[in-house]
Amino acid sequence: MAGSSDTTSIDFTIGSRRLFAVERKLSTWSFSLKDVLAGDAAPLSPPEPGQDGLCVLSAPQSAIAAIHARFPEHLVGGYQDYQRHYIDMRPEACTSYEDYLARFSSKTRSTLRRKQRKLAKEAGDSFSITEHRMPDEVAAFFDAALPLSAKTYQARLLDAGLPDTPQARAKLLERAEEDRMRCYLLHADGSPIAYLSLPVVDDTLVYAHLGYDPDWSRLSPGTVLQMEALERLFAEQRYAYFDFTEGEGAHKAMFGTDSAACSSFVMLEPTLANRALLGARAGFDNVIAKSKNLAERSGGMAKIRSVLRT
Repeated sequence: MAGSSDTTSIDFTIGSRRLFAVERKLSTWSFSLKDVLAGDAAPLSPPEPGQDGLCVLSAPQSAIAAIHARFPEHLVGGYQDYQRHYIDMRPEACTSYEDYLARFSSKTRSTLRRKQRKLAKEAGDSFSITEHRMPDEVAAFFDAALPLSAKTYQARLLDAGLPDTPQARAKLLERAEEDRMRCYLLHADGSPIAYLSLPVVDDTLVYAHLGYDPDWSRLSPGTVLQMEALERLFAEQRYAYFDFTEGEGAHKAMFGTDSAACSSFVMLEPTLANRALLGARAGFDNVIAKSKNLAERSGGMAKIRSVLRT
């Protein structure tokens, strides 16, 4: 469980596109995967609230009532309910990468391997995957991956690309000094086309950043890189979990072996401005949900998703 105080954006989004955001000074109360797996037995050690309150990330749903009880005067809103996906890498769950793959259907295994072969064939001799652990290797990873990150929709639409500040780089290099970073690059045509950054927290790999060149999206470079990384990570026999962190996603759902019900939300000081903000956010989310249901019934959802990613 971690806490930090910073300016937090309360986003108004449609799919993967952030339309606008309202900033509030919030302390972040973040639950680790092990906190989540502990459920209502997770220790509740909230940080001191920021000027406007708290941003709660990935709280186990069984502990939400107790979390609210800690701050009864705060306004609660901006709920996101989801399954937090993870891979159970413990020996009693998955003895090897091959054992992990055996959990997929034969059709899915065949599809994944076909994606690997197809990308490798198209890239030819320029196809390679590099692993970055030591500080100089991690520094080289970020130098190569940052220009690619800027091209991804995560960076363009959600401000969720690789961190590009001296403070973030120093923290990651410190982790590398302690052998607590695993980073990967997939190369083709002489340039990286996909990246994966995984900090190590205790015995858990944290899915921090995955991105790929949109020009290569038809060949699923993110999926190919994920598979190669998992094969290498299972071979280390060091980790208990691969944590896909908060939020839903087809990639997370496909590669995860298990999931736990979680929620993220904000708890704001009861000011008039904050009441108006949460009311606007609730109304916006209600309109989007109704529009999504209508689009799904009319068969137009796929087209809308495509437009939102452009």
